Amino acid sequence: MTGATGSTPAPVVGRVPVLNAANALTALRLVLVPVFAASVVISAMSNAGWRTAACLIFAVASVTDLVDGWIARRFGLVTSVGKVADPIADKALTGAALLLLSWYDRLPWWVTAVILARELGITALRFWVIRRGVIAASRGGKIKTALQILAIAWYLWPMPAALAAVGPWIMAAAVAVTVITGFDYVAQALRLRRTP
Repeated sequence: MTGATGSTPAPVVGRVPVLNAANALTALRLVLVPVFAASVVISAMSNAGWRTAACLIFAVASVTDLVDGWIARRFGLVTSVGKVADPIADKALTGAALLLLSWYDRLPWWVTAVILARELGITALRFWVIRRGVIAASRGGKIKTALQILAIAWYLWPMPAALAAVGPWIMAAAVAVTVITGFDYVAQALRLRRTP
C-alpha cells in the first residue's frame, strides 16, 4: 500500500529473519573474495586461463551485490545485519581486486589509494550517521559502482593490447565519479547529523 505521496514505505528493519535470501547472497560474496584473490595470485596476471577464471568469479560476486539489494528491498528483507555486512562485502571484493591489480603492476597504486580511501571513508560516514538515517545509494553512486566493476573486469580479462588500452580510460572515469560522488555523500552525512 502506498502512502499519501505515492511512494512505497520502506521495509521495517528487525522484523525479518537474519537468514534470508538477500543476506545469503551477501555471505556468498564474502566467501568468493578469497576464492577470487587466490585465482588472481595463481594467475600472477600472466596465465590467461586463471585470469579468465578470476574475472568470472569477480563478475559473479559483483552480480550478487546488485541482486541482494534488490531482493532485500523488493521483498522487505532488509536487516541490520545486512546493512552492515553488505558494504563490508562490497569493499572486501573491490579492495582485493584493486590491491592485487596494483601488486602486479597493472594499476597505479595512487588509483587504488584514492578509491579505497573514498570507499572506506564513506562506509565510516554511513556508520557515523546510522542512528539518524541511512545514506541511500545515489544514481551517481550506482554509476560509480558500475564503472569500477567494468574497469576491474577489463583489467582482469586477458585482452589483446589494443582492447586492453581502453581499460585505463574506463578506470579514469571510475576514479572521477568515485571522487565526485564521495563529496556528495559527505554532504548528505552532514545534513543527517544536523537533523534533530
